[in-house]
Amino acid sequence: MPDNVNGGGIPANFRAKEPPFRVVKRAELPFKKLVIFYAISILVAAFIGGVFIALNGVNPFAYFKEVFSGCFRSGVAFRGLVRIIVPLLMVSLGVILAFKMKYWNIGAEGQLIMGAVFATWASRSFPGLPTPIMLIVMAAAGIIGGGLWGLITAFFKCRFNTNETLFTLMLNYVAFYIVDYLRNGPWQADPGFPGIGRLAANSRLPQLFRLDISWIVAIALLFFIYVYLNYTKQGYEISVVGDSISTARYAGMNVNRIIRRTMFMSAGICGLAGMLKVSGAVSNYTLDTGIAAGVGFTAISVAWLAKLNPFGVFVVSFLFGVLEKGCSVAESTFHLSAAVTEILQGLILFTILGSDFFIRYKLQRTAGRRKLGEHNN
Repeated sequence: MPDNVNGGGIPANFRAKEPPFRVVKRAELPFKKLVIFYAISILVAAFIGGVFIALNGVNPFAYFKEVFSGCFRSGVAFRGLVRIIVPLLMVSLGVILAFKMKYWNIGAEGQLIMGAVFATWASRSFPGLPTPIMLIVMAAAGIIGGGLWGLITAFFKCRFNTNETLFTLMLNYVAFYIVDYLRNGPWQADPGFPGIGRLAANSRLPQLFRLDISWIVAIALLFFIYVYLNYTKQGYEISVVGDSISTARYAGMNVNRIIRRTMFMSAGICGLAGMLKVSGAVSNYTLDTGIAAGVGFTAISVAWLAKLNPFGVFVVSFLFGVLEKGCSVAESTFHLSAAVTEILQGLILFTILGSDFFIRYKLQRTAGRRKLGEHNN
């Protein structure tokens, strides 16, 4: 064997080719740089979206002006914006409880639906209650309904270590078809038409400033979740379990109990949002298969973009609400397809998630070639 060849038949001076760049973890960036990254990503999304809008024959500057002015030009427009933000904010706050624990609750949509189902059941079962007591009973039923729907997955996770992502996702469809069964079966209002009758007057939320009081509940919940996560023993336990289950067990924590308790709370908040939707004017005071309207899935993106921070959730929910409400106004003004809104939301989400990658990681130039068996320090 030649001297310049090793036992494996590879020349001793052989250098393996490396890619010109490699991905390495970046040190934590200061807040100012984070804002710059996200601002650039939004501008990139706006530019790409503007090109798309221009190709449809509309002035993009006029379109985006209409998007923002359309949310605040009148009291009616602003109230429509609030009705979009409130359920999204509440469900997102519920989701971050589970996500903080690294329990991937993708079932907020179904939990909201089951909260609305249980609240409707309470309204139908106790028709003679006065309004304040009725709403309290409905809220409790909504929390229990959503919470139990989430607790199912927590039980199987703790008992059999099932995949909570798939489990919670599949339960969304089960909840949907439960409502479909009710509207075509035992709760059908009109034998010739699928649908559930409207809730009685004592089951409807009172109004303040021409909005139902769900916005007050959402604000109170925002501060409650912030305090719960940052200043309570239970919030600390969630963080420890999320960081390391082994560490939590070593510290004497009952991990299974923490998972069950937190998942019940997470899903219960989503169920409360369902109760507020079904008893509010936004749903026409009736339970239907479209009661969730995709809020549970959007909340996942909101929670992730907000870095699981409650006040960050408020900001992102507000921006998503402005985008949805404003684009619907711009669509009618410029006679564009409703798909434009979804495209713009997708672009913004894609670019922000892309910027999130570069916030966490950076590309580092490599030497290009290295000797076989040589390792970079």
